[in-house]
Amino acid sequence: MSKPVRVRFAPSPTGPLHIGGVRTALYNYLFARKMGGKMLLRIEDTDQNRFVPGAEEYIVEALHWAGIVIDEGQGVGGPHAPYRQSERRAIYQKEAQRLVDEGKAYYAFDTAEELDAMRQRLEAANAPAAQYNSITRMQMRNSLTLKADEVKARIDAGDPYVIRLKTPRKEEVRLNDLIRGWVNVHSSAIDDKVLLKSDGLPTYHLANIVDDHLMEITHVIRGEEWLPSAPLHVLLYRYLGWEDTMPQFAHLPLLLKPEGNGKLSKRDADLGGFPIFPLQWTDPVTGVVAKGFREEGYLPEATINFLALLGWNPGTEQELFTMDELIASFDLTQVHKAGARFDIQKAQWFNHQYIRLRPDAELAPTVQQQAEAAGFDCPPEKAEKIVSLLKGRINFAHEIFTEAATIFNAPTTYDEAIAAAKWNDDAVRAVTAFRDALQAYDGPFMADDIKHTLGDAMTQAGIKQGKIMQAMRLALTGTGAGPDLMLTMEIIGKDETVGRLETALNTLKTAVK
Repeated sequence: MSKPVRVRFAPSPTGPLHIGGVRTALYNYLFARKMGGKMLLRIEDTDQNRFVPGAEEYIVEALHWAGIVIDEGQGVGGPHAPYRQSERRAIYQKEAQRLVDEGKAYYAFDTAEELDAMRQRLEAANAPAAQYNSITRMQMRNSLTLKADEVKARIDAGDPYVIRLKTPRKEEVRLNDLIRGWVNVHSSAIDDKVLLKSDGLPTYHLANIVDDHLMEITHVIRGEEWLPSAPLHVLLYRYLGWEDTMPQFAHLPLLLKPEGNGKLSKRDADLGGFPIFPLQWTDPVTGVVAKGFREEGYLPEATINFLALLGWNPGTEQELFTMDELIASFDLTQVHKAGARFDIQKAQWFNHQYIRLRPDAELAPTVQQQAEAAGFDCPPEKAEKIVSLLKGRINFAHEIFTEAATIFNAPTTYDEAIAAAKWNDDAVRAVTAFRDALQAYDGPFMADDIKHTLGDAMTQAGIKQGKIMQAMRLALTGTGAGPDLMLTMEIIGKDETVGRLETALNTLKTAVK
């Protein structure tokens, strides 16, 4: 029987979570749910120099907003706690020491100056790679070149040291990536990576291998930037004796700039005026505020749908997916190898679709709050009608109030081009007849009733309704185009409608040819 699927999202708290990180978390989540498995959250905070206060809390909040549910890990708990790597130091030190004792790693005492000098020598000699590896290590100060008693004396004296992997000189390292197929790397291309730093904390390479093993991770789904490190990780699994339980790897394609040339960056987002983080982020040092998808008005379900299709194709024409539909459809073998272009217009299109699907009552409070802040009375019933009228015309909920300007404000000016073309004697007769009909009307002022009243008035006046509708809209809104005019009149009410028609008749006299 195969092991239950267990995946992990393991971000570093070095700042706000990039939207690409949200996609990585999403793909892990979709795969886990599809396979009936578990999703873990692990905080990889071993690089204390880059730790940013508030970043961990931001990560947790961003995942919650996106609807990515964590089954086990930081903030949730579970049988493999702690899930913050800085609290697991003793575990990594034990495994690093085991590798040294077994001759698979070694102590290195080289200073920063000595490492720089080594790189300069190699560069001067036109070496293919200026790195600490199976050849250069024998010219450096480490436990492979020093006598055992000197190594012990240095450690006992408290001399700073790191533990490096002893990479084999001539071996093929292979892994079968679920997205990219077989990856083969010769060990001569792998340097002797630092596993344990001089402060006693592990590097990513050791910590993530140890944690993935102990937390029984079955699949490592992560960004393409980690693909060059994957052979090293395979080697570590072998050295630690865990090759039989090594997880399967899947390296996701990069998110590319909107133009498609190069990796998406914060600078691209700043230049394009779009967000690159799920939530707004205020830098704790500089106070600089970075835009967030949430604060810019993107719905979580629209954001998730957009991200899911950046690198994955379901193989059908379907574009709109609920989270449950994404889970049912998701397949790692359908994830692309090539990078995915980040098209913010497509994200806006998704948001438009989901705004249309939202119940009016859920969007109404946004309109109500904006209207009342601007000094307009807007009870819930009116706000819901405005939403119903306008949500098909906007991309973001906060745009509805702006689109509703002609509802809250009677026109003070009229489109000159429309007036010149459409405000004629027939228009004046039509508007006058409709005004008079409304003044005499005492029934319910609903869109269907208004439509019938208008139709009857035009029939009695002998005017074809289609020829005067743009002039009627001009009289009521000052513009020549907009949402359903009958619903607009229903929302503004009978008295306001009659008043606007009267004002237009008086103001637009000079436009009649």
